[in-house]
Amino acid sequence: MTRQISLETVREAASIVYDVVVRTPLVRLEVPGLSSDGPEIFLKLESLQPIGSFKIRGAYNALKHFSPAQLARGVWTVSAGNAAQGVALAARMAGAACSVMVMDTAPETKLRSIERLGAHIVRAPHDECWRTVERHASDRMTGQFIHPFDDDMFISGNGTIALEIVEDLPDVDAVIAAIGGGGLLAGVASAMRELRPQARMYAAEPETAAPLSLSFDSGHASIFEAWKSSFVDGAGGRSVLPTMWPLLEAMIEESVVVSLDDAARAMKTVADRVHVIMEGAAACAVAAALSSGFARHGHKKVVAIVSGGNIDLSRFAQLTGSCT
Repeated sequence: MTRQISLETVREAASIVYDVVVRTPLVRLEVPGLSSDGPEIFLKLESLQPIGSFKIRGAYNALKHFSPAQLARGVWTVSAGNAAQGVALAARMAGAACSVMVMDTAPETKLRSIERLGAHIVRAPHDECWRTVERHASDRMTGQFIHPFDDDMFISGNGTIALEIVEDLPDVDAVIAAIGGGGLLAGVASAMRELRPQARMYAAEPETAAPLSLSFDSGHASIFEAWKSSFVDGAGGRSVLPTMWPLLEAMIEESVVVSLDDAARAMKTVADRVHVIMEGAAACAVAAALSSGFARHGHKKVVAIVSGGNIDLSRFAQLTGSCT
């Protein structure tokens, strides 16, 4: 049976997550010099969530489906930083102990936030973290595991973003989001398919980590052997999980691969025009929306999901200051 996330489960998540989730604004991005034939671009500012990213939607919904006995064991997740914050906040609200395995590429701002939320941090190399993501398990961690993206309740929570997008922009015809593991894309695309079936869903990946683009080319879930770490720490995994591939293959039109330079320029553009700080993953989505390659699709109203804003300010200044 093909795996599906229904609009019903997304609506059920919406009845839960607004205990903590903020209904984020949709703002227009106006960039001088863009072709008048190009699309109107709107930014969905998930960076304004209490933890600075969309991950609180999925994390809170997933945790609220645990029994008291499961919560008593404590919860844990593995993350580049944002899912860890989401699970940590949800666990604190539920009175559950929380541990997080965090990739050693996570910026200090994410680590400090996780600590403030009361979670125990276990640092690990990216390779170990990704193996944990693939296996749904780790010998180093105990308690109830919350997968950071390959979980139907997590995905359904993420899908609540689509409810807000369609309410605010009923004639949206394309949505772009960065892909790390695919939970954001799968959730939003699942809801959009029923709410606005004529709209198209696109992924965005950095050139240094583009397994979804490779998977589309090969026709199956693939490993990106040339993976490299970068400031885009919240997107671009080493592989597409076979369990996620059917959802992504069925609902994602294309993966737009962007350069790191274009991602940095998108960060600067949004800071200049909208006065919002984006992290690297969010910048990939905006860079994709601004790209000439994407413009060829002929969409009129495009939403780029600003998935998070958790980046060290010194790193942000360095990246945007070096843009030409």
